[in-house]
Amino acid sequence: MSQSLIKMWISLAGMGFMFLSLGFIYLSRFKLKGAFKFITAVLAYGLMILSGLIILFVVLSGPTE
Repeated sequence: MSQSLIKMWISLAGMGFMFLSLGFIYLSRFKLKGAFKFITAVLAYGLMILSGLIILFVVLSGPTE
């Protein structure tokens, strides 16, 4: 696999993590209560931070040859 294709899959994973975090934030704020609310909120914000770091890596690593 080429370096460009690997970066594409990494950025796609970052976008997927962002989509999952959006769903988890919705669940934790409006649908769940108690400990489940806290667990999904922590998971959601963790995925949001991870996706931000992935996208930052892809953008700052520059173009591939």
